[in-house]
Amino acid sequence: MTALAPSLPRTPTLTQMLTDALLFTKAGLLLALLLIPTFAAHQIDPRLFQGGGIWIKPIKFQISLSLYLLTLAFFAQWLPDAARHTRRMRAYQIVVLLCIAAEMVWIAGAAALGTASHFNTTPVGQMIYPFMGLLAVTLTSAALIWGILIARNPSPAVSPTLRRGLSSGLILTFVLTVISAGTMASQPGHLIGQPLTGETLWLLGWSREVGDLRAAHLLATHAMHVIPAAALMAHLSLAPTTALRATTLAALGFTALTTWAFVTALRGLPLI
Repeated sequence: MTALAPSLPRTPTLTQMLTDALLFTKAGLLLALLLIPTFAAHQIDPRLFQGGGIWIKPIKFQISLSLYLLTLAFFAQWLPDAARHTRRMRAYQIVVLLCIAAEMVWIAGAAALGTASHFNTTPVGQMIYPFMGLLAVTLTSAALIWGILIARNPSPAVSPTLRRGLSSGLILTFVLTVISAGTMASQPGHLIGQPLTGETLWLLGWSREVGDLRAAHLLATHAMHVIPAAALMAHLSLAPTTALRATTLAALGFTALTTWAFVTALRGLPLI
């Protein structure tokens, strides 16, 4: 009879988010709370930009960055004990949060002014855009740092399957996001091709006529959720060796899916 993997060596708790990465937890919750006035602005302000409400982009970024920070705060409990509460780690978290604050000020400010925060061709926009790109890479680097530290965590209390799932998901979030977002930033827009009717997918807004780099970008940013979730399921249901292999396959499969979406967009073809 095949022995199943043991239960999680360290039971994850939400309360540890208040001690292991308190700055990220507070900032993530603050961004979530700021959705209230941003939604109110969306309801009150009738202005449109490129066919959508002017406040849609700030809303999307607040949701995305809030989820990003809260995920990192939750995963912090698997960081090595020696790295979790150092002054260097706190200083790094402050740098990441300052980058996020600057990004949100620019995106919300552009919305308030009725202009584009991305692909802004005005002199001011062209001057600020490279700086915003540097901030974006810096804030995304938190996923890379988390992933490397978890991969190097020597504690036997961390399951090998969970360690691989967390580290690979976080590292791939950084790598795939930098590639997809960097490519998108180098283009005049997120579309590859000229749409004729403007038909898009409901809710997501991806083009159904031409290539849309936002699809690969969205997949890339969620590697930190999908791959650890697959690792957790494998850990709870499979033998240790099999679970480890399944986690590796999940990481490779998700990378292949994101790459396919990316290449499809570059060819000027819609994902769906």
